[in-house]
Amino acid sequence: MTPTPRHQLASDNTAAICPPAWAALVEANADGVGSYGEDEWTRRVCDRVREIFETDCEVFLVFNGTAANALALAQLGRSFQSVLCHENAHIHTDECGAPEFFGGGMKLLPTPGANGKIDLAQVEAMIALQPELHAPKPRVLSITQATELGTLYQLAEIERIAEFARGRSLLLHMDGARFANAVAALGCAPKSITWEAGVDALCFGGTKNGLAAGELVIFFKKELARDFDYRAKQAGQLASKMRFLAAPWLGLLSGDAWLENARYANACAKTLAEKLAAVGMAPAFPREASAVFVRMAEPLVAGLRSRGWHFFKFIEPDIYRLLCSWSVTEKDIDDFVNDVKRSRVTET
Repeated sequence: MTPTPRHQLASDNTAAICPPAWAALVEANADGVGSYGEDEWTRRVCDRVREIFETDCEVFLVFNGTAANALALAQLGRSFQSVLCHENAHIHTDECGAPEFFGGGMKLLPTPGANGKIDLAQVEAMIALQPELHAPKPRVLSITQATELGTLYQLAEIERIAEFARGRSLLLHMDGARFANAVAALGCAPKSITWEAGVDALCFGGTKNGLAAGELVIFFKKELARDFDYRAKQAGQLASKMRFLAAPWLGLLSGDAWLENARYANACAKTLAEKLAAVGMAPAFPREASAVFVRMAEPLVAGLRSRGWHFFKFIEPDIYRLLCSWSVTEKDIDDFVNDVKRSRVTET
């Protein structure tokens, strides 16, 4: 008998739309309104983002995270310039060259660093390898919050990175696909780990937080956003029925749903990490947000997959990612851990 597929821990992309976002989408579907962002839903979302970040920033809606990152970086740099990032950054490993494509040839320069975080000594060394016009000129430093390995930049770390960037005439971009999880885990004001700390542009993810689609590109310095609307339109990222991207965001942001979803996902990951550690599977990296990375031998992986579980190998040779969303249940976690136990028995 073929087991029922279990996608609950494969990715937060596999989760359904959360209730507040769904309710707002239904409400927005009631009447005809202006198109291409000329509607109250888009206006209200942009105003709400400014309230949350406590600053008069420029806000744009695009369809997905790859577009958000690629277009934001293209806006910050030019074709002969470069973006410094971590070697595991999503912009480097998972966006099919989109930042370089939309940047007209702008080059990504990946650097190593422990636990998914930028190591400024490594960044400095990479900059030293670009001394003159035969190499692309460094222009942007990109960090991910929470990182691709599920860790978090603390406030002091972001401030130190921003100071480093300013001292070298670099702009600071933050890939915030799971920014909500970072804010929830750190218990901080969104402004404190973005513009107050020195971040110039943020790609604020909603899909991982309970939306069907739609990410926010936020420029904290208005001059950096000049003509970004044209860039988004040229890239096919201007939604004609923009309200259907904006309304679910309003459902998330009008109250605390975005933080409640993130807190819940983080708590589930903590529980999962603790229960796996109790059966001898300690996290491969610090568990600080919604992701748990564990080492699994191939027989165990095969056993879990034969029981219907889907998850991804993240780092060779044997590190796999388990990711919690707003909709994961305690039963899901217990089922997985019990199947780990059963698979181990089968192995022996």
